Amino acid sequence: MQVSLTATGGLERRLEVAIPAAQVDGEVAQRLNKISRTARLKGFRPGKAPLAVIRQQYGDQVQSEVINDLMRASFSEAVQREKLNPAGGPRIEPISMAPGADIKYAAVFEVMPEVRLAPISDITIEKPVADVTDKDLDAMIDTLRTQRPVFNEVARAAAAKDRVTVDFTGRIDDVEFDGGSGQNVTITIGEGRVMKEFEDALVGAVQGDSRDFTATFAADHANPKLAGKQAAFHVTVSKVEEQSAAPLDESFAKSFGIADGSLESLRSEVRANMERELADAIRAKLRTQVLEGLYTRNPLELPRQLVEEQIQELQLEMLRRAGARDVKQMPPREPFEEPARRRVALSLLMSELVRQANLKVSRESVQERLNELAASYSNPEEVRRAYLQNPDSMRQIEAQVLESQAIDWVIGQAKVNERPATFSEITQFGAAQA
Repeated sequence: MQVSLTATGGLERRLEVAIPAAQVDGEVAQRLNKISRTARLKGFRPGKAPLAVIRQQYGDQVQSEVINDLMRASFSEAVQREKLNPAGGPRIEPISMAPGADIKYAAVFEVMPEVRLAPISDITIEKPVADVTDKDLDAMIDTLRTQRPVFNEVARAAAAKDRVTVDFTGRIDDVEFDGGSGQNVTITIGEGRVMKEFEDALVGAVQGDSRDFTATFAADHANPKLAGKQAAFHVTVSKVEEQSAAPLDESFAKSFGIADGSLESLRSEVRANMERELADAIRAKLRTQVLEGLYTRNPLELPRQLVEEQIQELQLEMLRRAGARDVKQMPPREPFEEPARRRVALSLLMSELVRQANLKVSRESVQERLNELAASYSNPEEVRRAYLQNPDSMRQIEAQVLESQAIDWVIGQAKVNERPATFSEITQFGAAQA
């Protein structure tokens, strides 16, 4: 086998391969002989057909199969001989495929770039440091109280955040539509669970009031019979209730799974959750800085094929999140090009980092991660078994653990500057409250 390698620009390589005709003919003859021992042809006993007849019947098919198999095998051998690392499958360009002559073809493909990491010690990381204070804990508990409000009936007019109980009827073209009526329906003004016109009509209403108004259904409404249609509603208010934060009592504590109903136990549990949230948020900020440091300090020439594959994957992710299935609705590729390049580059950089640091997946950490995932479900043991029986899911967990180990290794080598911060700043709890 003769091999000729040419660099055609960037990461692209052109590999020309020649396979001797004798090798092709020998493989064809060997396969035809094998077929002849079992072939059933009309007019001949099984395995007794002359080789000439076998060749006439199967020759073209066998010749094509042999050429394809030899091209695959020779490409793999040539790549190993030239010590190449293809980034993807080759584009095959036939040069000479005439029967009885040497088979010649060219394989055009990209190779993986050589990755040389800049010194990790050049990366500077800012680590925010904070504790969960009593003030933070009080604010969190106040938030939990407002998330589970109590409602008390009032005689005043309804306002924002009030819960209003109504009977209503809706009509389109003077005909009541399916689902267009309800009795004792509760609507919290400002919650956004009903049409805005519906909420607006309830503002200022008192018990016993009736209101008439029109509202237009969204053009993308789930029910196509209602989409874009204007409906006339008649509403009667039977109750107006004012909401207030839930009282800090035994019932409130038990609603969060505190068996003894103790407020002290509730505060202890909430503090523990906040500390975990704080640790996770700090970890996320460190991870972002590590990846950014690796990416900006190690520019790479990337294989076009890998970038294009990643762009398509990002497009499909967006399509799935939008709930669409038709590929004709695929979003344009341009917004995904830079994120795709970043993903490919970071994948290559992290692989090299793992190799240089000689990192191995910690089995203990994999078990811990699996237990954490399972603990978030009501049936953790069943979830654990499901993960353990799914190789793809376990590989994903192992990849997450290995990345975490790599992040820790970088943090241990980089310059880390600690910066005092607050729980709210790090977790953006205050922003969420606002």
